[in-house]
Amino acid sequence: MSASDNAPIPPAQRPARIRAARFGTFRATFALILREMGTRYGRSPGGYIWAFLEPLGGIMILTVGFSLVMRTPALGSSFLLFYATGMLPFSLYMSLSNNIMQAFRFSRSLLMYPAVTWVDAVLARFLLNWLTGLIVMICLLSGVLVVSDTRAVLDFTAILHAVWMTCLLGLGVGVLNCALAGLFPVWQQVWSILTRPLFIMSGIFFLIDDFPERVQEIMWLNPIAHAISSMRAGFYPSYRAENVDLAYVGFFGLIALFFGIVLLVRYHREILNS
Repeated sequence: MSASDNAPIPPAQRPARIRAARFGTFRATFALILREMGTRYGRSPGGYIWAFLEPLGGIMILTVGFSLVMRTPALGSSFLLFYATGMLPFSLYMSLSNNIMQAFRFSRSLLMYPAVTWVDAVLARFLLNWLTGLIVMICLLSGVLVVSDTRAVLDFTAILHAVWMTCLLGLGVGVLNCALAGLFPVWQQVWSILTRPLFIMSGIFFLIDDFPERVQEIMWLNPIAHAISSMRAGFYPSYRAENVDLAYVGFFGLIALFFGIVLLVRYHREILNS
């Protein structure tokens, strides 16, 4: 028996393919994020400035319009802060749900490659729009606080609750609509019509608590209204958002996400080939 026979056996090396697959999702998602950043913001004059100007323009229009017919908003004395705390969570929800719904359409050519999966496309759109919306929200709300000089006492717990509710709803509804729009192309137009009343029914212009009880029961069925009320509770210490139901919003978002994932797992190939 030679000395080489008694030499210790080196540990088995993990195949390079397995090591590469470990970070495949990360690389694909990051590449899709960079592609969308260049497509959406890199080709338009101003680029990322429009991500700030669009919600800011909506807030300014509401502020000027309602300040002409009302002396004070429903909370506090600043129209700018009142409408910012309602408009920004709603804009984040709409951005997440609408962009995730169109994830397959935007990345259809890349999804034909085995290295890119539908999970990468959905995750890339969620992360990009979530980070963009969160940065815009922080910057605009900080600017509003400085300009309006409200000296608000912030409740960060209520604000964080509003943010996670908005993100969960945007993700869940977006994934479910991504599957439904892929299976039934007309669904995107139908959903656009169905969601138009949300701009009024979500409590952006007013407080739902000021309505009669029967009307409140209907309006609180809208989950995004809970997120907006929680956001306002984070900026107005005098406002008690007693009707905000975290469990209801969480259940709604998770159910939508669950059924969306089930449909995409089952039918993603049919959607891509249609």
